[in-house]
Amino acid sequence: MPDVRIASPQGRWILLTTVLGSSMALLDSTVVNIALPRIGRDLDADLAALQWTVNAYMVTLAGLILLGGALGDRFGRRKVFVVGVVWFAVASLLCGIAPNAGVLIAARALQGVGGALLTPGSLALIQASFHPDDRGRAVGLWSGFGGVGAAVGPFVGGWLVDGPGWRWVFLLNVPLALLCVPVALRHVPESGDQRVHGRFDVLGAVLGALALALVTYALIEAGGDGAVVAVSAVAGLTAAVAFVVVERRRPDPMMPTDIFASRQFTAVNLVTLCVYAALGGFFFLAALQLQVVVGYSALAAGTALLPTTVLMLLLSARSGELADRIGPRIPLTVGPLVCAAGMLLMLRVGPGASYVADVLPALMVLGLGMVTLVAPLTATVLGSVDVARAGLASGINNAAARAAGLVAVAALPLLAGMGEEAYREPEAFDVAFGKAMAWCAGRWWWGRSSRRRSYGGRRRAASGRSV
Repeated sequence: MPDVRIASPQGRWILLTTVLGSSMALLDSTVVNIALPRIGRDLDADLAALQWTVNAYMVTLAGLILLGGALGDRFGRRKVFVVGVVWFAVASLLCGIAPNAGVLIAARALQGVGGALLTPGSLALIQASFHPDDRGRAVGLWSGFGGVGAAVGPFVGGWLVDGPGWRWVFLLNVPLALLCVPVALRHVPESGDQRVHGRFDVLGAVLGALALALVTYALIEAGGDGAVVAVSAVAGLTAAVAFVVVERRRPDPMMPTDIFASRQFTAVNLVTLCVYAALGGFFFLAALQLQVVVGYSALAAGTALLPTTVLMLLLSARSGELADRIGPRIPLTVGPLVCAAGMLLMLRVGPGASYVADVLPALMVLGLGMVTLVAPLTATVLGSVDVARAGLASGINNAAARAAGLVAVAALPLLAGMGEEAYREPEAFDVAFGKAMAWCAGRWWWGRSSRRRSYGGRRRAASGRSV
């Protein structure tokens, strides 16, 4: 039984290590959007290249994150976590020195592989190291410090872009890794799961990542060669079907399909797809809108987006407690409606928009909707399956959220009619942004409707603590 106490020096070192590791991936996902306009100008990249700068990372991360967790269980969580941190840092260095958009996109895909190795390990190390009496508090501290990192991420990203340059958005990960790795090797105990057996589901992981990559390519390049796009779309859908078939037939699948026998688990993951599709599309386009159309600097745009994260940091724990008392039905109904209202309020954000009168109200409403929704959503995922499968359920839900975000980043510009040079043309981008926000609001509403149909009026209290 793990026996590290949180008040001990080793306990504090373990917390520091896991927070540093998870913060690398978290910061990277929040600051890159702020840097996109400057990356486009410096590397002479079109909108498709900017989409791939975000999505190359998300494809490999979403496709391999479940495999990364399985590797940690088999070969040692600390070992795989350290490999992931080093891998992520090396890929970040390649991003920072990339001479063109093609190299940057390839390096971002490598970053996603590192993220898939370190992300599952950070929380698993806490679970495996701390005494059961301290585990809940340790998870809370890990979550809280991670929230602080998410809150300062856009501000730090904007400061780096306007100051030393966008390359430092990636290079910042190198010193973080140099601090994290020796602390992990010295102070974090190794752990694994002796019950793990059988082969790794490498075929499932490859098919999943391939399906995401091909569908994303078809969406981003839809305005190009029609034959190539059609072949990519068909191949992507074929890979997705093959993934499901493989997962149903393998004795040790990466994603056991029987877990979806839980109607509530299936419903909540459908909601997750809608929620994080809208969220991923919003933050990708909002950072561009504030800089391209409203005229903000990178630092001002990053700072402007802080209210949503600050509200999440301050109020998510209370939202989770409320959902424990009243059940998930009301939060999962009200939350999407409030978020959709925030998206629609962003339609007021155009040339000459006032931050106080136009931008801030939209972000505050969106943030309150996210507070109402996200913590109960996470808790309901964990509460909808047996405790023994909580880790698997969390991993599937995490992968679903990231896959939804990358598909949204690929699809929204197409749906909104954005051309390859749209981010260089403020007027055209503003018109397309309005259409995209309407689409995002529609996804929130669909998620709310889907949830109501799936639950069929039944209320079930969520168990567990949201992290």
